[in-house]
Amino acid sequence: MKIVIVGCGRVGSTLAENLDAEGHEVIILDVRTAAFDRLPETFKGLAIRGDGTDEEVLRRAGAEGADIFLSLTEGDNRNVMAAQVAAESFSVPQVIAKINDPVRGAAYAELGIATLCRTNLMVDAVADYLNLPMRTGPGIDIPTKPAQNHPHPTAGEEREKVATDKAVVAPTVSDTVRAHRLGFRRGPTERG
Repeated sequence: MKIVIVGCGRVGSTLAENLDAEGHEVIILDVRTAAFDRLPETFKGLAIRGDGTDEEVLRRAGAEGADIFLSLTEGDNRNVMAAQVAAESFSVPQVIAKINDPVRGAAYAELGIATLCRTNLMVDAVADYLNLPMRTGPGIDIPTKPAQNHPHPTAGEEREKVATDKAVVAPTVSDTVRAHRLGFRRGPTERG
């Protein structure tokens, strides 16, 4: 499989090393050249210095035709931007963006981007280890609709809707509640 990874930090470099060792075609990008020092000398994939949110950089790096796209930088905004480019511009079938904020992770998942929430994963791991009953949102929030079917209309579609309906409907309170519901929350404190 062809796998593109944006972010050569601890997670990105470890995944790149292991996927490369398994024989996959791996392309990893980072804005810092020094980040590639984490990769072993045996790494056969491509390590490219560049901004993974830039469509042209991704195109030149060979992201077109990728089977998997993982955006694993330390910035939620960078990760979701890179994931959107992969899903919408390159139609990558499996895209995951690492998100630290559980509420934002749930909201992005509702917009069609699968999110990996390390906050939820870590809280779950601590709760399991301590045998504490806590509930969090999912570690990986899988969207119910693909990002290619973007829920926001284009400017032309929006003008047409306004002209015909004379009204544009804003997100409802229930949309906001749903995002919060899917985010981090503590469960009952009784031990089970």
